[in-house]
Amino acid sequence: MRFITANLNGIRSAANKGFFDWLPEQKADALGVQEVKAQDEHVANVFCSSGDLKGHFHYAQKKGYSGVGLYTKEEPSDLITGIGVAEFDYEGRYIEKRFDKPGRKLSLISGYFPSGSSGPERQEVKYRFLAAMLPHLQALKAEREFILVADVNIAHKEADLKNWKGNLKNSGFLPEERAWMTRLTDPADGGLVDVYRALQPDTTDACYTWWSNRGQAYANNVGWRLDYHLATPGLAALAKREAIYKAQKFSDHAPLTIDYDFQI
Repeated sequence: MRFITANLNGIRSAANKGFFDWLPEQKADALGVQEVKAQDEHVANVFCSSGDLKGHFHYAQKKGYSGVGLYTKEEPSDLITGIGVAEFDYEGRYIEKRFDKPGRKLSLISGYFPSGSSGPERQEVKYRFLAAMLPHLQALKAEREFILVADVNIAHKEADLKNWKGNLKNSGFLPEERAWMTRLTDPADGGLVDVYRALQPDTTDACYTWWSNRGQAYANNVGWRLDYHLATPGLAALAKREAIYKAQKFSDHAPLTIDYDFQI
């Protein structure tokens, strides 16, 4: 089961840069996208499918902002948009497809966590989102297996960004954000597995998935690891291979692909 996650920084922009030409070559079984920055009138009959991948979306109410999508070959047994908190659901940040069968409960999820980089007000929104998301994921884990692919907008550890010393007071690497990630991946607390790190525990420069558009960040690989596969332990144990695609630039993020040894 090949699952790709990609922050597109605008689905129309990424399409113009060749994303949907590249996608069929990947032979993906599922694709989670974030920051769609479009509404249904822009996506329907244009970007709503790719080959045998069919997409479902959770759009932001605000035009040209946020939004997530999840493409799968298989039809879900249930589709859930939002986490039940109006403040965040208004911004189109969560879509979950369930593939339940007798004796098995399985979900694939695409999420887009808020950025706090624009100022203190948005940082507080980010903290409220994190406070709501942890119990949501804990409750989900108690009843089913799942993989959440997401732009989390947090670099967890020093190895996850180039200039960690210079970013200790910046959104995305604040102590409170990193502590949340530690809780999420603590077997005794959130209980989820950072799948990339399970496969590649020691990478530094090779792990980045986002680069600022300022200066020569991309050319100099001054990046951050912001894009994740977060899975329940049973599914994480089935992860076999990972790849971050950097040969083409579809947005300011790079697609992250992980292959799992199971079928939907």
